[in-house]
Amino acid sequence: MEDCLLPVMNTGLRGVDVASSKICDVRGKQGKLIYRGFLIEDLAQNASFEEVCFLLLYERLPRKQELEAFNQSLKQKRKVPKNIISFLKTLPKEMNPMDVLQIATPLLIQTDKTIGESGIENILFSAENLIAGIATITAAWDRIRNKKTVVPPDNDLNHGANFLYMLNNEKPDDETIRFFDTSLVLHAEHSFNASTFTARQVASTRAHIYAAISAAIGSLSGALHGGANVRVMKMLKEIGSVEKIDAYINDIFNSKGLIMGLGHAVYQTDDPRAIILAPMSKRMGQIAGQPQWYELSRELEKKGKAAFKAKKQVEIFTNVDFYSASFFNAMGIATDLFSPLFAISRVSGWAAHVIEEQYAMAAPKPSLYRPGAKYVGNYCGPDECVFIDMNNR
Repeated sequence: MEDCLLPVMNTGLRGVDVASSKICDVRGKQGKLIYRGFLIEDLAQNASFEEVCFLLLYERLPRKQELEAFNQSLKQKRKVPKNIISFLKTLPKEMNPMDVLQIATPLLIQTDKTIGESGIENILFSAENLIAGIATITAAWDRIRNKKTVVPPDNDLNHGANFLYMLNNEKPDDETIRFFDTSLVLHAEHSFNASTFTARQVASTRAHIYAAISAAIGSLSGALHGGANVRVMKMLKEIGSVEKIDAYINDIFNSKGLIMGLGHAVYQTDDPRAIILAPMSKRMGQIAGQPQWYELSRELEKKGKAAFKAKKQVEIFTNVDFYSASFFNAMGIATDLFSPLFAISRVSGWAAHVIEEQYAMAAPKPSLYRPGAKYVGNYCGPDECVFIDMNNR
């Protein structure tokens, strides 16, 4: 049995490059995140989410008329078929929103007459259909599960503002719109994270984009991926106040646990997205009259970093989830909607990767993903087992 417990090389594919890509560059040592050549700081400050979607899908920033046409195309795809809304109403109201989103997303295929047809223009149509439809499904489910009337899209609003309107049946103020739009920009893409790798792996089989995106949603639902900011918010509520931080950190070290939101698989400095989100979280907390969650996060960051330095002699850094939790909470968004919000944004990046994978836009030709595995089974010694009839076992 001891042989079965031998460590497997490259567990989790950490540090293993599995494909070439022109979409995103994450420079962990420098703390840089780059979408198609553009720093995330520049995009967050200057670009709308729709501009970033266009950039990811078309490899360049849009001109004014192109952006107007792209916006109109997304708006035309916001209204999902009535049978999807009817289906959502049949589901148990206690279902997790991510499970609902994964179930309902493939149903968007019914409005896509281009599916199965060759040509990059057809998969781009599908990508727009998914970007628009996933937002509508998420807002509709939250209202249905809370026994509220589903709010139809408002095509006078941009993508982010329209989502908040469909969610709350109230048009958000300009500052909230700007902050939320920025949060969508920050979450749109992050290279070969778990859900993107999932989307590309499924796409490599020549499955259609709806199958790939649905699989990515399933990956995102995991607690260590899209669910990480959910765990951050639960942690903050468990701590409760600044005065209890020291005791919480001591408990974490004694139990060999984790401070959620600190540490990242790639960054060796503070996540640039966390740096942008922190002041947004502070301001949204002030607007909502709930400054305590940002203040608690800020103090936990300081003391958590200091504790890791003192007790383990290592530097630890904030990731995007650390401040997105208090930010979305201050916006009045239910904690279990944090992961769907991630999907509403990241679908743009997923779609770009599916297109790149299937059209070999960064490789000589498409290739089916088929990794190997180190077999460590040792059931009958070095030889194969002899099959024994059931009566003689």
